Amino acid sequence: MKLITKFFFISLITGIALTGNVFAAERFIVAASTTSTVNSGLFDYLLPKFTRKHGIQIRVVGVGTGQAIRVARRGNADVLFVHHKKSELAFVRDGFGVGRSAKVGQTKSVKSAYKAIANSKSIFTSRGDDNGTHKKSLSIWQVAIKVTSSNGGAKWYRETGSGMGATLNIASSMNAYTLTDRVTWENYKNKEELKILFEHDPLLQNQYGIIKVNPARHKHVKSKEADTFINWILYTEGQAATNNYRLNNKRVFFANAKK
Repeated sequence: MKLITKFFFISLITGIALTGNVFAAERFIVAASTTSTVNSGLFDYLLPKFTRKHGIQIRVVGVGTGQAIRVARRGNADVLFVHHKKSELAFVRDGFGVGRSAKVGQTKSVKSAYKAIANSKSIFTSRGDDNGTHKKSLSIWQVAIKVTSSNGGAKWYRETGSGMGATLNIASSMNAYTLTDRVTWENYKNKEELKILFEHDPLLQNQYGIIKVNPARHKHVKSKEADTFINWILYTEGQAATNNYRLNNKRVFFANAKK
């Protein structure tokens, strides 16, 4: 038996054209983002719409949430787009970011399921890689059995140190439980006997946030372009595009920014 859940946010005339392309290529910002926005195809769907309207390209560094935050802290990005609220608030509190705007959320008891897993010592696989999904799982364990890290070294709790796809493979091979995001699950082809046991529990909601890297700390941050991108994401056009995106004909992101 498996636990698969979601957390559930672009002649003379030729010469002119070449000059224009060079100029346009200089208008870009770097977004440090969690892998789910990339692997899901969401950015492939959203970003060309933004670029067509504003002429600003978005160069995405797609890594785990923890690594994306470290990239942004070093000033190697203009915008941070991840999903772990506590870490995002710390990023802003420590002066590395300006504001935090919630974008996407996904929504009988997962708490009791986690307790049952611990009580029965059933194998549970976790990413263990500081990703947003891993952080979410740790927060649920804390609520369920008051353990915050690696469950006290319990033998039934296995941290893979791998991405979500690899962790799903391990869960399948070990007949184990795990927690996954909806996007990876929909893209995952090797489901075999894995199946969803819990979803839509409010405890599983894992909100994405978008933050501008603080230009007062990193002078090279493209503040104006970053603001343009953030506002597009958070207002009507970006929110509608996010809600219209489908993966395998299923809605996997739910835009709910209140702007």
